[in-house]
Amino acid sequence: MFLSTPVTGATRGILWVLLATLLAAALNTVARHVSASVDPFVLVFFRNLFGILFLLPFLLRYGFLLFRTDRFGAHLGRATLNVVNMLCFFSAVAVTPLAEMVALNFTAPLFAALLGMLILKEVIGYHRWSAICIGFLGAMVIVQPGFSEVSRGHALVLSSAFLWAGVMLMTKSLARTESSLTIVAYMTVLLTTLSFIPALFVWHWPSWLDLGWLMLLGIVGNFVHFIWAHAVREADLSLIMPFDFTKLIWIALLAYLLFGEVPAWTTWTGGFLIFISGIFLARREISTRVLRG
Repeated sequence: MFLSTPVTGATRGILWVLLATLLAAALNTVARHVSASVDPFVLVFFRNLFGILFLLPFLLRYGFLLFRTDRFGAHLGRATLNVVNMLCFFSAVAVTPLAEMVALNFTAPLFAALLGMLILKEVIGYHRWSAICIGFLGAMVIVQPGFSEVSRGHALVLSSAFLWAGVMLMTKSLARTESSLTIVAYMTVLLTTLSFIPALFVWHWPSWLDLGWLMLLGIVGNFVHFIWAHAVREADLSLIMPFDFTKLIWIALLAYLLFGEVPAWTTWTGGFLIFISGIFLARREISTRVLRG
């Protein structure tokens, strides 16, 4: 009977996200390794440049049909936001414990809720405000302002999470009219072009070994974006985002095995608070839609 049960779109979306978290955690460890010898701005450019390799099979099959769109401005806006997000994120990789980075990145759904209120004019009631406050309390547990100086890495991670929330809202909007491949195609080409500009100011050629790692980042990184774009087509963003929490488990294990980093109790506590707030926001979103429907 279990095998005959149909898989819903929500389930497929969650499964796609779980795969994305595992791959993203692995890529974060690769980025930490490469950041020791490659400037973050150069890293971002090559990561995007090699991401074009992911598109080659689809370009050979579909040609320039991949780029057929009536919403170029939305693609450009999303890419601009995303390139700044990537510059913040990869700059933080070199100076911030990986588990702390991932935990603070969980604030993205909270920022998404706030952006939804400011941009989409969504109404946030008492319960949602409570969840958002709990989530940001979790972030403060990790950052510990007042007990220690807020690091440059923490500021970069939080900035990246805020920008990523905006990117995901724009992805959800684009997914209503664009295919996952078109979204990734425009992202790759535009991000490569936009990221080349800041890279010029700190340019140096990576070693051949580093270029191999950067190629891995580009190809698999674009695959992760493709998975995310596909996931948000299958299920509501508010439903699948909380499952991003599994990334903390993967990254804590990899960071310990590869770099000897042991997450502090504040990282787990803060990450859990942020996760719980995200789950609550998702459930409130689903309940609201059911009542409206």
